[in-house]
Amino acid sequence: MPAHVIVVEKAGDFRWEDPGKRVVTVAEYIADPERFSPRNPRVVNLCRDYDYLSAGYYCSLLAEARQDKVIPAVETILELGQKALYRGRLGELDVVLRRTLKKTPRLDEAAFEVPVFFGETLDPMFEDLAEATFDLFRCPLLKLLVERDGRWRIRAIETLSPREVPAELDGLFRSALESYTRRRWVKPRVARATPRYDLAILHDPLDPLPPSSAKTLTKFQKIGEQMGIDVELIEKRDFLKLAQFDALFIRETTSIPHHTFRFAKRAEAEGMPVMDDPTSILRCTNKVYLAELLRANGVPAPRTEIVGRGGLKALEDQIAWPVVLKIPDGAFSKGVKKANNREELLEIAGSMLKDSEIILAQEFMPTEFDWRVGVLAGEAIFVCQYFMSKKHWQIVKHEQGGGFSEGDARTLAVEDAPANVVRLAVQAARLIGNGLYGVDIKENERGVFVIEVNDNPNLDMGVEDAVLKDELYRRVLGEFVRRLDARRGRY
Repeated sequence: MPAHVIVVEKAGDFRWEDPGKRVVTVAEYIADPERFSPRNPRVVNLCRDYDYLSAGYYCSLLAEARQDKVIPAVETILELGQKALYRGRLGELDVVLRRTLKKTPRLDEAAFEVPVFFGETLDPMFEDLAEATFDLFRCPLLKLLVERDGRWRIRAIETLSPREVPAELDGLFRSALESYTRRRWVKPRVARATPRYDLAILHDPLDPLPPSSAKTLTKFQKIGEQMGIDVELIEKRDFLKLAQFDALFIRETTSIPHHTFRFAKRAEAEGMPVMDDPTSILRCTNKVYLAELLRANGVPAPRTEIVGRGGLKALEDQIAWPVVLKIPDGAFSKGVKKANNREELLEIAGSMLKDSEIILAQEFMPTEFDWRVGVLAGEAIFVCQYFMSKKHWQIVKHEQGGGFSEGDARTLAVEDAPANVVRLAVQAARLIGNGLYGVDIKENERGVFVIEVNDNPNLDMGVEDAVLKDELYRRVLGEFVRRLDARRGRY
């Protein structure tokens, strides 16, 4: 985890215990940059005020100039300093506030305050409001002034200093600060070298079909440590702590109306390297977009028709039976069905069109296996053959009740794979972006055809790493290092 530096105006402003010796005065932080620069710190600016040209303002300004991550950022300071600047964003918080109070009305009050310390608050009722506030205004200590003027609204947001934290909120302050810095203030038994960078890997430990298994994620952590990268696993609940890291690696099945896209958008807004980025997620998760992109750029793909409710009758004349039907945003073979005749077509398509205005109809290409080419930053790094599940036409066979079965896999060195397969995969991936992609290709007597491009391809021990071994993980982590070094002007 990153080293946190807590900056106060006067040493006495921080009345709580400081076993980790993290608290420094703003004078110390400003006057002695060499003391902090090797630690690549995360700065928590708890100065008495953030007025323009005040000590608190200069603390954040110099932190940003030194490329330290700091809260509040100068932009946040300026915004919170003038209600005219942040008034337009209060509407988002009012929606959350009214939704909360609709469930539990406070009819006996005309006004009240909600403290928000690092995105946390004392009353569990207002947890969503506190998180939303910290998401919009990344400032350590805030107070929301709520009033009822016909309907509930947030009248203003005020910043607080540690001296203004009432004694009855000491517990909230300590727990919120500890949670935000993500480590207890205890001295480690063994001193470790400060890592160059901190990488967050977003994962879902309950996902039955994750892009990387738990063992594989542990491998990333081990290789990261060798490379001077502190790799930490985070989950959906850690959204508010994302800005503490230098980069984000998403190892969870992505989609647009989903927290994975929200994480990617936040990382991008923070200026963090993220794989995969929001644009790649947007382009890869929607098969309609992908089909049109491949067609427009002359990339060979199975014949595909975009079909709405009125286009089903004409489909028979366009594609021979059987027809593969796909919902636009399916993943891991979900939302992919095969229709062998008109009756099955109408039944399957009718069901899919209840949830989506359009679906895809694609010619069926039976093969023993699909090629999967992993492409990182425009270069192929692995090639696999994914075989179909036993007695099934897909790699993953989904059973009723949520079960599934998968086919076998075989990995080849990139240089041993068919050159036309690798070349086509790289061409397709570069149309999407510069991230990490898995390009699925079918090969038959007519040639090679791109089936889809995945933005979060499988990376698992014993499969995709079968040829490169640890080097596969080094290449992926090395791309994050390259991007981070470039941001810091090391290239």
